[in-house]
Amino acid sequence: MSSTAADRKWFQAVASLETCSLCGKWGVQVAHSNIDRGMSQKSACHMTAALCPECHHEIDNGHLLDRAERRAQMDRAIVLTHSRLIDAGQLVLKVK
Repeated sequence: MSSTAADRKWFQAVASLETCSLCGKWGVQVAHSNIDRGMSQKSACHMTAALCPECHHEIDNGHLLDRAERRAQMDRAIVLTHSRLIDAGQLVLKVK
């Protein structure tokens, strides 16, 4: 999947958060939402979250949560990531 300059800028902003949006551990991966996607398909760049490897694995492949719980956790992580980007001044709404 190729990414645009805007996508790369978004991914850099998410990665710059440095700590997991769910558990607070240092060291994050830019994790894509898997909802309505198959193998090798990625969601839109804004449907990503700053997650540590452990939280990312649990949401994608873990066995501690059922499917609905994994989706709810990813949705929560995306919202928290967006909130953190807003607080950091990296996500600004433009009102027309």
